Amino acid sequence: MKSLFTGLMTGTLMLSFTILGIIPMMIIALCKLVIPLSAFRRFCSLAVMWIAETWAEANKQMFNRLTSIHWHITDPSQLSRNQSYLLVCNHQSWVDIPALVQTFNRRLPFYKFFLKQQLIWVPLLGLAFWALEFPFMKRYSQATLKKKPHLRGKDLQATQQACERYRDMPVTLINFPEGTRFTPAKHARQQSPYRHLLRPKAGGIAFVLQSMGNQIDHILDVTIHYPDGKPTFLKLLCGQIRQVNIEVKQLPVEPAWRQGDYQNNEAYRQAFQQWVSELWARKDARLEALQH
Repeated sequence: MKSLFTGLMTGTLMLSFTILGIIPMMIIALCKLVIPLSAFRRFCSLAVMWIAETWAEANKQMFNRLTSIHWHITDPSQLSRNQSYLLVCNHQSWVDIPALVQTFNRRLPFYKFFLKQQLIWVPLLGLAFWALEFPFMKRYSQATLKKKPHLRGKDLQATQQACERYRDMPVTLINFPEGTRFTPAKHARQQSPYRHLLRPKAGGIAFVLQSMGNQIDHILDVTIHYPDGKPTFLKLLCGQIRQVNIEVKQLPVEPAWRQGDYQNNEAYRQAFQQWVSELWARKDARLEALQH
């Protein structure tokens, strides 16, 4: 009964915060769309991000006050809102996003998620994603690419176009290299070499580093672990999650990664894929250690 009451309370508050935030956000976004002045558009972008950051902070404080979830966070202390970051993270649940909010909101520049194109149709949130200029990625299966080879590389082009919009302000770009949430069925279908992770897609990470040039100051390697198993968003609302472990490592950006050509340089592509594979192997080992 207590968890049901908690779920009703947190769900109602989250919906209320969303409605209160999305109305001014949409007005500002539409003004930005119809008034083609660069200074005005920059002001609108900052205003929309401030609203979204305030919305995220309200939800963060709500979960902290109404649930007993312990967010066990291990991260660097020298994070800055005046630098730009590429954040890469394993992906297991919709709870991953609130976990990232708990860890980074108001500590980093406002974040941009790389999202599947279908999410633009999610009620309310899809409009918010559009207003915030989140990059939408349309992924194609290998079967589709065989039939329509001209579609190959389209998702990377979308990455490049999105990154162009972020050149004039600090930003945190969040990428889930697995491309989808982990499930045992997906793990088996991929024949993943990792115990707790799907195969990572290196292309999106490489393209961000190439497209943003020297703007990306650091890479943040984030590992999220749920000691009691992968939770649902409903369990989060109802306060039925005991603990979430979030570990963050700050990595330097190798100069070579900024200058290569992932699509056309085979040696660069293989070297970058090897680096991502090693990063994922270390993450997998850490998740295995956290299981015990």
